Amino acid sequence: MNRRDIVIGLPAAGLLSGLSLPSLAQGGPVEGQDYKKLDKPLAVAAGKIEVVEFFGYWCPHCNAFEPTLDAWQRRLPADQVAFRRVAISFRPNQETLQRLYYALEALGQVEALHRKVFHAYHVEHKPLNTDAEVAAWAQANGADGAKIVDAMKSFGVATKVRLARQLAEGYAIDGVPTLGVQGRWRTAPSIAGTEARALAVTDALIAMARRG
Repeated sequence: MNRRDIVIGLPAAGLLSGLSLPSLAQGGPVEGQDYKKLDKPLAVAAGKIEVVEFFGYWCPHCNAFEPTLDAWQRRLPADQVAFRRVAISFRPNQETLQRLYYALEALGQVEALHRKVFHAYHVEHKPLNTDAEVAAWAQANGADGAKIVDAMKSFGVATKVRLARQLAEGYAIDGVPTLGVQGRWRTAPSIAGTEARALAVTDALIAMARRG
């Protein structure tokens, strides 16, 4: 999981996203125990509350978290919360998979292929370390392998990789999966204790952000 391997007007945490999540101690999540506050807040776009999942396709914990996280984020109120994934890498051998996510994003293929990348890497044990391996995997899944490889090498993807690195540094990310909320806090299963509790804490942090 590391790099080396109740707002006013809203119901209790967990109900914001429509999921039954564990209730938090009265008074809400505890800083330092359930989440960490950034030393320096990051700039976020005005309007919706921003929630970012930092992840890597290479991470087994991200693979295990994905089904629960995906169900949770689909129930977030789209007019109030903006959720996005940010693929990051800690080592050079993780960068191909990082660029693969941004290529899928650029080509509008995340919905179709995101979970399939996890399955290929963690269940089928396909390394996806080279252009040829990525292209072959894509073709086997009904996608244009050459187009995906070209996108991985594009300026747009390179820019997203650079911005992802900057955002991860701003959130002081040292492991994945981690959830960043409104440029002010981060939590994770490794911080909160379990996947479900991390999402309950995230709901509570969204509520805190709405309070201002």
